[in-house]
Amino acid sequence: MKWSEVRQHFPERCVLVEALKSETRGKERVIEEMAVIDDFENGNAAWKAYKKLHLENKSLELYIFHTNNEEIKVIEQPYIGVRRRV
Repeated sequence: MKWSEVRQHFPERCVLVEALKSETRGKERVIEEMAVIDDFENGNAAWKAYKKLHLENKSLELYIFHTNNEEIKVIEQPYIGVRRRV
């Protein structure tokens, strides 16, 4: 599905999606095709589902968006890690 189709099918909802076709352009991750895994009334419920799925399969490219947004934008940031005090 395209984002416009997701917005049409799930108005005013938080959606947990898997990116099926995406690419990086500069620092932005552009999602061209996505599959809706589930929809939720609020972000907290979506976040719980996200964490559960991510633990089961870390290779999935998962995102949570709200369908009130006309466009979606994902900015990639390099993972710096966590520093440990010695």
